[in-house]
Amino acid sequence: MRLEAKFRWLPTPLRSLLLFIVWLLLNNSVSPGHIVLAVILAIVIPLATSPFRTKQPLILKPGLAFRHLMLVLYDIITANVQVAILILGPNKKLTPGFVKVPLDLTHDMPITILASTVSLTPGTVSAEVYPWRECLTEGKEPEERFLLIHVLNLEDEQALIKTIKQRYEAPLKEIFQC
Repeated sequence: MRLEAKFRWLPTPLRSLLLFIVWLLLNNSVSPGHIVLAVILAIVIPLATSPFRTKQPLILKPGLAFRHLMLVLYDIITANVQVAILILGPNKKLTPGFVKVPLDLTHDMPITILASTVSLTPGTVSAEVYPWRECLTEGKEPEERFLLIHVLNLEDEQALIKTIKQRYEAPLKEIFQC
């Protein structure tokens, strides 16, 4: 059973704990009045906002998530150097273009993380996810989704698609089990 599902009056206990701590840190006080107010806010805010939250898949492999984060940071640094070399070189060598990457991910959170990862890597920007449906209805075949990416220097479209799917999408599928 999920920790967050155990208490109806405390729908997100970890967020409540974080709110409690942040309130006390922001006020730089552990006086009884601040503690009472922190408890009230830590209970009321998650209760008031819980109807607006959508269910997201859990991170089932935090070790793999950390490894993926380190890979993305390495790729960002490497891409910065590559883009600097491209920009400082003659502009005739640049071949910008759009690439449509088919997605195997189905949940919104992993798709958002993939799009953000692509956008954070210099030389690429996620332009759109399409078609976008709020939720996949049972009994119907899910629509195929694509991530539209603008690339600063597009040399081999298929190689780029393969790299994104293997290097970024596959680990996200494993991390979130989707």
